[in-house]
Amino acid sequence: MSAAAPQKLPAYEWEPTTDFLAARYGLARESIVRFDVNTSPLAPDLRDVLAGSFDPPLCEYPPSDYASLVGAAAAAYEVMPQELLPTAGADEALDLIARASLKEGSVAVVAAPTYAMYRIVSEQRRARVIAVPRLGPESAFGLDIPALVEAARGAQMVWLCEPNNPTGAFEAPERIGELLAAVESDALRDRREAPVVAVDEAYAEFVGRTALPLRRDYPRLVVVRTLSKAHALAGIRVGFAIARPETLAPILSFRAPASVGTVSAALATASLSRPELAAGNVARIAAQRVRLADELTAIGWRPYPSQANFILVRFTSAGSAATAAEALLRKGLVPRTFGIDHPLADCLRLTVRSAEENDRLIDAARGIPA
Repeated sequence: MSAAAPQKLPAYEWEPTTDFLAARYGLARESIVRFDVNTSPLAPDLRDVLAGSFDPPLCEYPPSDYASLVGAAAAAYEVMPQELLPTAGADEALDLIARASLKEGSVAVVAAPTYAMYRIVSEQRRARVIAVPRLGPESAFGLDIPALVEAARGAQMVWLCEPNNPTGAFEAPERIGELLAAVESDALRDRREAPVVAVDEAYAEFVGRTALPLRRDYPRLVVVRTLSKAHALAGIRVGFAIARPETLAPILSFRAPASVGTVSAALATASLSRPELAAGNVARIAAQRVRLADELTAIGWRPYPSQANFILVRFTSAGSAATAAEALLRKGLVPRTFGIDHPLADCLRLTVRSAEENDRLIDAARGIPA
């Protein structure tokens, strides 16, 4: 009898590269603008860091404690150093949390639609994922807290994204606190361990609020942060898992040695130590977000309110969204699309970029029906 074929694990599907898109549409590479990846249009000026020497030198491994990076992050996030785990971007933090919290037969809960990595890292651990639909657009895509609490009974993990990607909606920390209190109360009543609740705060700087203080009352909370968005340093791949030491301990046991490189750690330390850089970037993007949404509304497109560095726009149908996406691509403007079975199949997600790049998008949109 032949052995059964191994089950294929889910994997993240990357966006097509700029070179690929330029070749496909016969465009110059420099004419392509990525409105699909939620990155900032301009990197911070950290040339002094790159021009200096590194300690330890690049021929050596980074220090295992990342003391300088952890110290800068602790000050920036107002937490204790022992509550911080530096990771290679937020995605490594998500993977480590899943590896520490889930195993075959576990249950993970997600508030959908949301970032695809939560499902992927959960299913890679052979866990079952329960998707709890968010409330509709008339309720600003908010969390259905009673449904999440019900789904979390017997679950080992709950994944949240605040502000949420791809809707741009934001749930106030007080509401997250209500969810955590209800989940813990259920666990105490049923005499079982409460699930780990991971709150991905990749876009937290754009709202200036965080769930971090809630860890004092809910010890199973893990907050994930990144320097990819507000800090405009997606290319260095630095993020953090933040939790009480006893919650962080099992996550730490899965970390790879020195996953954050010396150059990345130095740039991240400098950016965290100069908060005016991220603050200025957030202010510029927020102003452009308002302008972009207003201009798109004026020409008949239907953007939803957003608290992040992107805007979700709904079209009359999935076909209309696909037609709009193709028209934009032919002009070198790359939107984020969603699969035909996705609840947002009739939407495009558009990163807020520089004034000049946003002008290109607005001009192109004028000829594309919504």
